[in-house]
Amino acid sequence: MTTTPRWRKSSYSNNGGNCVEVALNLPRTVPVRDSKAGDAGPVLTFGEAAFATFLGALRTP
Repeated sequence: MTTTPRWRKSSYSNNGGNCVEVALNLPRTVPVRDSKAGDAGPVLTFGEAAFATFLGALRTP
């Protein structure tokens, strides 16, 4: 099992700008960070269920 986050940006961020990054490879947690700060910036960590609820709310028209 890995404990190192594999960060990814949204496919919608194709302009090379600063975006939110998430790591979906960790068990039971979803870390989120600002890409312009990278490893030097803070990381917010959410539980899987909370993050799934958040994404579901974004996708609901």
